[in-house]
Amino acid sequence: MTTLVSGTSTLTRDALTVLQPGFVGTTAPDWLLRRIGEGLSSVGLFGRNIATPEQLAALTARLRSERDDVLVAIDEEGGDVTRLEVRDGSSFPGNYALGSVDDVELTRAVAHEMGRRLAACGVDLNWAPSADVNSNPDNPVIGVRSFGPGTDLAARHTVAYVEGLQAAGVAACTKHFPGHGDTNVDSHLAMPRIDVDLDTLHARELVPFRAAVAAGSKAVMSAHILLPALDPDRPATLSPQILTGLLRQELGFDGLIVTDGMEMQAISAVYGIERGSVLAIAAGADAICVGGGLADEDIVLRLRDALVQAVRTGELSEERLADAAARVRALASWTQAHRARGAVPEPGAATQEGTAPGTDIGLVAARRAVKVTAATLPYEPLTSAPYVASFTPVPNIAVGDETPWGVAAELARLLPGTAGGTYGEDATAEDVLAAAGERRIVAVVRDAHRHPWMERALDALIAARPGTVVVEMGIDRAAPRGALHIATRGAARVCGIAAAEVIAGA
Repeated sequence: MTTLVSGTSTLTRDALTVLQPGFVGTTAPDWLLRRIGEGLSSVGLFGRNIATPEQLAALTARLRSERDDVLVAIDEEGGDVTRLEVRDGSSFPGNYALGSVDDVELTRAVAHEMGRRLAACGVDLNWAPSADVNSNPDNPVIGVRSFGPGTDLAARHTVAYVEGLQAAGVAACTKHFPGHGDTNVDSHLAMPRIDVDLDTLHARELVPFRAAVAAGSKAVMSAHILLPALDPDRPATLSPQILTGLLRQELGFDGLIVTDGMEMQAISAVYGIERGSVLAIAAGADAICVGGGLADEDIVLRLRDALVQAVRTGELSEERLADAAARVRALASWTQAHRARGAVPEPGAATQEGTAPGTDIGLVAARRAVKVTAATLPYEPLTSAPYVASFTPVPNIAVGDETPWGVAAELARLLPGTAGGTYGEDATAEDVLAAAGERRIVAVVRDAHRHPWMERALDALIAARPGTVVVEMGIDRAAPRGALHIATRGAARVCGIAAAEVIAGA
């Protein structure tokens, strides 16, 4: 392709520095290594880039052989959103499970252990935690990724998560500023809008972010959402009033502002990725996240050239681009210093029983998060192999459909011979009954309150088989039902293990 720039001028290097692109494959492509040599300072990792911890460590070492201070970022929330364990499910419960337990020392210990594992693989920037207050129970994209609907609860667990992660030498990126919890639209697909007044925003959405800033979160990620009370024209990612006026000046944040993925439809379908990126940097963002869907050299060159051209035409000031690049380098220096020091001290929580390095703190937390509601008849744990019916909604893009979830695999380990099937919106109770035969049925759902078809199928199934066990692996808002109702508060692998243990009386 024809490019606007060549060589490694200061302007070109700054334009490359503010990009956080992804790539395809489990080894670093030549084009990526070449651009790192020319000034690219960050790389974003996704599930497609990770096979094993050993492979990931080799990959990050190869990236740093080109440049020792390159930032290696990942979207590792734990719970439903995992890239490190994309093929098996996370070893850590997500935010909703942790918020339900409401033990900040546990949250801090979980975040620290996650950070320790990431650091051991050479990852030093985590696009987490989600500080969103899940005030809208019908939210299709946040849900269990939030610590919960309580403002103060979300704030104190966001702080604990930030402190635990950063004590392990991994920079936290608190998201999605100024708060994605009160939406019923997924910004991967369209532009969400939050129509609340300023007082509500300050009393609810902004509280966890203020707390995260005060706790020293190294980065904050912007949301592609429109908040007319703050800016009637542009979404937060592109708004000077929100990024510079509110986050920088009013909240006093001096770290790195990262955009959410610029290929998401809320930005790309309205502004285009190139123009959106220019507007984001001009508004006060410092790093452009792109690469979840677009992950090749072409997009890096397109965005580099768009930023350079915007400076040359006066649409973007050279000083603003240089300031953004300087903030990227400052964070890279912080992470580089932590790597140079090697092992870092444990936070206070990690000295408690069951939370030291090498222990399964994630499973400990998942077990504590489980809520069990029994029906009126006594429940007898299963002793023979059941039939597991998983009622599966379409996953949101942040979670993806690569990561397995449910309890069938975990029950099969405890009760060999366990069988199961997956059921979508067209499934009926009769389908499940025919497949189950005489086996006891375990029905697994995810956010049943958001899916009327799921509740109808459950009701019909329980009417036919009152002994059915129900496992809710999303937000436990629907009324408990079944001979035993188990709310795991998330669908991580460890949440499935915890539920299976209850079902089998382990």
